[in-house]
Amino acid sequence: MSLIHHVVTGQGQPPIVFVHGFGCARTDWDAQVAQLSPRYQTVAVDLRGHGDSPGTAAECSIERYGADVAEVMRALDLPPAVLVGHSMGCRVVTEAALQVPAHTAGVILVDGSQFAAAMASVLNERFATPDGYAAMTGGMFKDMFTDKSDPAVVDAVVARALRLPVPIGAKMLTDLLRYDVGRFASSLGGLRLPVMALQATYSNEKRERQTMRQGQTSPYLDMLKANVPSARVEIIADTGHFPQLDESARTNALIASFVQSLPGR
Repeated sequence: MSLIHHVVTGQGQPPIVFVHGFGCARTDWDAQVAQLSPRYQTVAVDLRGHGDSPGTAAECSIERYGADVAEVMRALDLPPAVLVGHSMGCRVVTEAALQVPAHTAGVILVDGSQFAAAMASVLNERFATPDGYAAMTGGMFKDMFTDKSDPAVVDAVVARALRLPVPIGAKMLTDLLRYDVGRFASSLGGLRLPVMALQATYSNEKRERQTMRQGQTSPYLDMLKANVPSARVEIIADTGHFPQLDESARTNALIASFVQSLPGR
């Protein structure tokens, strides 16, 4: 089976592998690649059914995505790399790290979250109407930005998410719920390497996305710390769900700081 689409830039160790989120693509990491590739080899991937990687709904799941990233790392014969995942990509890099521990030096989780079991009724309700998926996806992505976000970037990200084929989008939202309820915590608990969470937002009890402030926690962060007590948590305050776009300089600095803190650096 052919590898998922990926772009390798620069050189230097440790390599940094960037994994995007649901309805997104590798280009979300352009600012990070531009800043970090003069010092490190970077690998930015498109997951199945996203960006330039083909895929069908039947081929898509968090575990399959993790295996795809692991296969790229094996094919490139990477020395231990730092895996950076955004949103859904947090689950994907966790799975990839578990599959190729010898190729993994650390994991960075950018604005992760965890669906609760109660989300099942919401998805079922939305998917039951002809335009329910599109309405939910469009609203969800618009809610990921703040008044400080570049309107052109917001429009482009929302439009891209809505271009994701509905069978893949619906499958992956359902799969995210399955994974979060049944596997995410135990997978995080299986990591035996440095982990950092860069957190910018959380969803409140009304499922409204809120920006975070320094020192704040959330149910997701509490779950992460319970399963990875050594995890480093950094809050990127007063920004939206895409800190790599809206606060790229701060995101880049934190990624570089984590890389420099790894054993042997």
